[in-house]
Amino acid sequence: MIHLTKSLVRRWMGQLLHVDDTPERTAAAFALGVFIGFSPFLGLHTILGIVFAFLLNVNRVAVLLGVYSNLPWFLAPYYAIATTMGAMMTGHRLPPGFKTQITALFEWSLFHGEFWRQLITILKPLLIPYAVGSTLDALILACVSYPLALAFVTSRRRIHDMIQHKHS
Repeated sequence: MIHLTKSLVRRWMGQLLHVDDTPERTAAAFALGVFIGFSPFLGLHTILGIVFAFLLNVNRVAVLLGVYSNLPWFLAPYYAIATTMGAMMTGHRLPPGFKTQITALFEWSLFHGEFWRQLITILKPLLIPYAVGSTLDALILACVSYPLALAFVTSRRRIHDMIQHKHS
């Protein structure tokens, strides 16, 4: 039987979470999470974050914090703006009667058999603008988040080091 001591658990958690990573690697892990969190892969963000954190061997907590920076109340406005930007960049236009079709569709129940088929039919012309806009916006947000996370991690490490130095 494995005997779990406090030091063994601490060492295992340190390896898993990469607590001894440089501030640059931790900030990069957070920026990766932000990119994934705002990417077009809606619904797969957490899984993708965990997979990439393990594949790239970076701080899992930092990646997930970045992924979860896309809070639920940001989702609709963010993806609407990203899709609009993608449509402008790709030259796509909203399908004729789009607003009327969407409004009428949401008057049905989500569990109505035709709802999901109709929704896919209505949104299909916006797939390319959605993918282009949200990928580009996710890249921009990741690039902005890296220096902010780096400044935060660096300052936290400095404070932690000062406290440790005082107590030794």
